Amino acid sequence: MPQDQDDQDPSAPGADGPRLDGLTVLHVAQPVDGGVARVVADLVRAQAAQGARVVVACPPGGDLGPAAADRGAQVMPWPARRSPGAALPAEVRSVARLIRAAGPDLLHLHSSKAGLAGRLAARGRVPTVFQPHAWSYDAVSGPAARAALRWERAATRWTHRVLCVSAAERDSGVRHGVRADWAVVPNGVDTARFRPPLRHSSARAALPALAGLDDETPLVVCVGRLCPQKGQDVLLRAWSAVVARLPTACLALVGDGPDRQRLLHDAPPGVLFAGAAADTLPWYQAADVVVQPSRWEGMALAPLEAMACARPVVATDVSGAREALPAADTELCVVPPEEPAALAGALLRLLTDPATRTATGLRALADVRARHDVRGTAAAVGALYTSLAPPPATRPSPLQDVEVPAR
Repeated sequence: MPQDQDDQDPSAPGADGPRLDGLTVLHVAQPVDGGVARVVADLVRAQAAQGARVVVACPPGGDLGPAAADRGAQVMPWPARRSPGAALPAEVRSVARLIRAAGPDLLHLHSSKAGLAGRLAARGRVPTVFQPHAWSYDAVSGPAARAALRWERAATRWTHRVLCVSAAERDSGVRHGVRADWAVVPNGVDTARFRPPLRHSSARAALPALAGLDDETPLVVCVGRLCPQKGQDVLLRAWSAVVARLPTACLALVGDGPDRQRLLHDAPPGVLFAGAAADTLPWYQAADVVVQPSRWEGMALAPLEAMACARPVVATDVSGAREALPAADTELCVVPPEEPAALAGALLRLLTDPATRTATGLRALADVRARHDVRGTAAAVGALYTSLAPPPATRPSPLQDVEVPAR
């Protein structure tokens, strides 16, 4: 099902952002893979170029440490598990030692675990930005969800700004009684790197996992960790209806995670488990449609990356989805979470209508270049930093406005 696009100029309105000369920024992050890692790595690159000294504390292993080092950060190991547990006190003490060692002017905590340990360690003594990347209380239920919400409400006392990646994520916090000083900076992607392929057929040929797949074969790609949040189980239930209508269609699940074996067991015909990919770009370029069936998000990166490759995206109606996609396409492309029939219907409408699919992809491309270029995101985060911790070069001299008596 070819959808060739011209190799268009990827330039989009960008911004260099404020200078951060002399500012030391400490990013603390867990997890170290997926969207959070990509967001942190992009910020590191921009902030190093803006003149900041950037330090990243994260668990060893995964993508983030090497990516941050390559982009100019000093990387400090922070041994931390993904979920809270008996190791939390040691993780908090470790963050406290890292803060003392790095001497940051500003602390930026990414995702719920770093937000927990980092705020317990710093307790507001350093200007602190907490970026949830999706709320902790959405990831659990019952007593655990209530405990997570109590913590998020209480921890704002040690948070100078809660930075959300979508207005919907902020609004969820407000509805749940999280009283904070809020900032919203939508996620962005590198539109110079994520771009349409010269030829659809060459994009598929670049992926050995697709060897033998005819260029006319409908291909749907889902990029994400194989876990309950990302909703691949719902997608597999929807896929049975897709292959009933399009028997040759192929669904590629790109990623790995704790649900892999269960998903393998439940998969209908026509599903390819591609595993984790060091580079997801060829998968977006090879796809006819990209799908994001999440149960919760802040604003997922995968849809934005796919849109930058001129691919139409079907997404579930969770935080950030309606803000990420062009307004003209939300009726077609945004479906309720946990509803396989609606998901299958949206996929089939795009897979069976080449003209609609191409037009949707081109609108997505124009929209992401206009509103979600990573340079704009980095500039907005830099401006937030300078409002909380002005770089030393811009701070008033201690002698400024001091009257010196005449001799």
